[in-house]
Amino acid sequence: MATHNVKHALFCAFITLIVSFPIMGLNLEAEGISIRLTGASPFILAAIVIAAIVVFLFQTFRDNIMAALGQMHTLNRFADRKPMPQEKRLKLENIFLIVLVVGALLWPFIASRGSVDLATLVLIYIMLALGLNVVVGLAGLLDLGYVAFYAVGAYTFALLSQYFGVSFWVALPTGALFAALFGLLLGFPVLRLRGDYLAIVTLGFGEIIRILLNNWTSLTGGPNGIGGIPDPTLFGMEFGRRVKEEGNISFHDYFGIAYDSTHKIIFLYLIAVVLALVTFLIIRRLMKMPVGRSWEALREDEIAARSLGLSRTGVKLSAFTIGAFFAGFAGTVFASKQGFISPESFVFLESAIILAIVVLGGMGSQFGVILAAVAVTILPELAREFSEYRMLIFGAAMVLMMVWRPQGLMPMRRIHILLKKQE
Repeated sequence: MATHNVKHALFCAFITLIVSFPIMGLNLEAEGISIRLTGASPFILAAIVIAAIVVFLFQTFRDNIMAALGQMHTLNRFADRKPMPQEKRLKLENIFLIVLVVGALLWPFIASRGSVDLATLVLIYIMLALGLNVVVGLAGLLDLGYVAFYAVGAYTFALLSQYFGVSFWVALPTGALFAALFGLLLGFPVLRLRGDYLAIVTLGFGEIIRILLNNWTSLTGGPNGIGGIPDPTLFGMEFGRRVKEEGNISFHDYFGIAYDSTHKIIFLYLIAVVLALVTFLIIRRLMKMPVGRSWEALREDEIAARSLGLSRTGVKLSAFTIGAFFAGFAGTVFASKQGFISPESFVFLESAIILAIVVLGGMGSQFGVILAAVAVTILPELAREFSEYRMLIFGAAMVLMMVWRPQGLMPMRRIHILLKKQE
């Protein structure tokens, strides 16, 4: 056993002890000249000590453990399986997409109101993750401030409706275009940056937007936020109990049915389904076009891409702009769903969660991103009794995924083009 391993293991165990204190809610309080540890039950203290011992043992014998685990793939009978033929895989993806869309359309009519509302949130995260997947997964540009474009879309709708009475359908493309404009503006300063430097700049941009929204109280309301955001209408039909706009008619009066608040939730859910599907299909089409190929070329090797004549400026700006466009879509739907927004809805944690969805699903994989968005959004709701340890469990899951399956839940498969032989 090498001395270096023991020193490293001791350091990791010490860090585990230090990090466990704030995570588990422990606190040191002064009582006169003595210090007392509060918030610690015997079970918590024992769990912290056991965790430190496990970390120490794992780091000490890490080489032996990883070597032994590396041989376990022989137990998996699918380990050496050849990749599925491209034609069959594309056919199965299309069938899966059709089944998914049909199931999504039927969901609000067989599920409870709370389930439909949660599904709308899942669809919003799917739109956000698909947009970020363009920037991070396809173009390879690490963006830690993606939530800024989400906020731009939401606040565009809120401000336009508050000051100019703009409806949801007018604000939807407007918010997306404003977010795309911000993405274009962000793209220019970071054209020469990559890696950690790019991540720091995008993180700063996200914080600038949040602080601006928080401090510009005369326009955005500051920490108080903006309320009274209108719901979407259907050809002039409103889904509230009473009509708010002159000349409109209520949905239940038009069809002669009793008022039900779930009508509005179902309608907004169906809008989110359509927008998520549009986002998926547009990005899927772009991936097969030259612009999608240029994103992947830039991700793999920027120098080689430039040597082939690709414009680094155009490729990066297109990725940031298109990714921000769909974030604006999601922000408008989110503002309409909540009816109230504030800067606290667009903190860095949101960017981290969206980035985690992209990484967990598989960089560049659309179906993987959808699967990860569903898992990250729904699983915490199914385990509410563990809500206090949500981020701890989430972090542990990320670590395990990076160790056991770094390529993601459903890795991206390149599309091969077969050229016909000349006779």
